[in-house]
Amino acid sequence: MIMKRLFFLLILAAFADLLFAEGPELSGVFNSTVNFAAGAGDAPAQSWGAEEYANLRLKIKTGERAVFYSAVNLMAISGSYLENAFALGAQNPDPSLASSQFISGQNYAAGLELERLYFRINGDYFDTDAGLLRLPFGYGQVWGSSDFLNPRNPLFPDARPRGVLGTDLCFYPSDSSKFMVFAVAPREALVSSGAGFVPGFSFDQHWDKASIQALYAYETPGAYGTSGAASGLAGESSTAGTEWGVHRFGLSVKADLELGLVTDALYTLVPGKTEGVEGLSAGAGFDYSFLGGDLYILFEYLFNGDSSATAWDGGNNILGWKNHNYLYGNALYRFNDYTSLALGTVFCFDDTSFSPFTTLEYEVFQGFSLNLSLRLPLDMKTLNGGRAGELGPIPPDDNPGNAGARVIVNAGAKLRF
Repeated sequence: MIMKRLFFLLILAAFADLLFAEGPELSGVFNSTVNFAAGAGDAPAQSWGAEEYANLRLKIKTGERAVFYSAVNLMAISGSYLENAFALGAQNPDPSLASSQFISGQNYAAGLELERLYFRINGDYFDTDAGLLRLPFGYGQVWGSSDFLNPRNPLFPDARPRGVLGTDLCFYPSDSSKFMVFAVAPREALVSSGAGFVPGFSFDQHWDKASIQALYAYETPGAYGTSGAASGLAGESSTAGTEWGVHRFGLSVKADLELGLVTDALYTLVPGKTEGVEGLSAGAGFDYSFLGGDLYILFEYLFNGDSSATAWDGGNNILGWKNHNYLYGNALYRFNDYTSLALGTVFCFDDTSFSPFTTLEYEVFQGFSLNLSLRLPLDMKTLNGGRAGELGPIPPDDNPGNAGARVIVNAGAKLRF
């Protein structure tokens, strides 16, 4: 079935230039990665994994105003990568609708995932998109508090944000401003009552050295009575809705001064349930370049409320955070045009746990690079026998993203085309 789908996509790309005004533009990225982890707790003493991953993107212009976009992910994985994929799929409310369906081969499992499928119309006074697309919000570089439709996690920097089924309509009151209205289908694909439907709007204003974005989104009440059983985008439990639905208010600001400054906040309000500051997710930080651009640093703090957009939820946002206060820091040094080394960490103030990492990257030639990364989950239990922490090798609660490892090593090759 996977091969039939891929064959169909290649045939479509081959004949698109005969059907449309301009030929197709095919681009993408291919990653070949191997992984090693030294286990902790009940995990195996050592585990290995291999992944071959390609993201193929197709762009077709139809006349002067319309553009069609699509993207697919192709995967062949084994070992620890396959275990993690099954663990993430087990969190899906309906396993039959898992994000990727894998077919087993002799020593691997292969998967095909539709990532983007939408069109764009460019008008004189407005633009519109509709389909399976990306709707990003906020200017945060690390935590992405406002980006509630696709939560981020700096422990997985290479993860490509998923799309949502929706539409947007953008107006431009001036050359430096944009007003957008949008609508997103319910998170639960099997819901047909409209429960969990998300309409909203945002406004962006840009100046020479600063930009601001304001955001409001409303999520309709849950499908089953007033409990909101079908509610729950990132940060809300599937039983968190009320008869009044869920409100989200966002504000994001960035300024390019001596430092690059950014603030990104989103408040999630569930009437009758949200308790004060617990609905707030807010990040603030800065970045700066030294030595003629060779040394780049980035720091960003996150406050994470228990019911906020970045909070951990085993049913919805399994990559979220379980404590309140975090700091991300990263320093990247470019030795030359081809080689760079990054050192950084994610630190949790509440339980004194942290996850330092280092990444070495070498560009062999334009479009092809090699990379090697090392991560060491640490907490007070590891260092002096104290308590376990969220970012440590054995977090207090099970989390498939970082549980059961004392050392994690990834080596890979990336080809862009």
